Amino acid sequence: MSPPPEITTPRLRLRPWQDRDRAPFAALNADPEVMEWMPAVLTRAESDAAVDRYVQHFATHGFGFWVVEVPDVTPFAGFVGLAVPTFLAHFTPCVEIGWRLARDHWGRGYATEAGRAALQFAFTELDLDEVVSFTPRQNRRSRAVMERLGLRHDPVDDFVHPGLAEDHPLQPLVLYCTPRDARSRA
Repeated sequence: MSPPPEITTPRLRLRPWQDRDRAPFAALNADPEVMEWMPAVLTRAESDAAVDRYVQHFATHGFGFWVVEVPDVTPFAGFVGLAVPTFLAHFTPCVEIGWRLARDHWGRGYATEAGRAALQFAFTELDLDEVVSFTPRQNRRSRAVMERLGLRHDPVDDFVHPGLAEDHPLQPLVLYCTPRDARSRA
């Protein structure tokens, strides 16, 4: 098995997970503001289990959520990357792009810069035709990143996440997709 790929951008390094990432990741996942659009904050054990899943995802698929490192600023700003959702919906199976950054690193364009690199990897290295992203309708910050990445929203694709009750406050979710011609711009 080859090691997970690394990606560099003008300001960022997207790299595989290391044990030293567990503590800052747990702190990020325990922050109620960061986790506002997730069902709940995570305990340290839940956060560590997520890291284990992300590492296994790379081993299984050859891609996943990379740690975002900002050289000369921080070794851990959060994660950005690609994943195969494990739930069933009208658009699965698919590959999604997602991110979660520590509050100290919001508003600096890191999610967009890393997201563009992840999309480039999806189209050139994985030869994917489409990548999706989804979030609760109210999550304007993530929706803005999706739009900056060139993903498009069609309300007909919005859905109810099968892992949440239909009346859960995070329902419904909006689905964004790369346009069919995205590969030519990658």
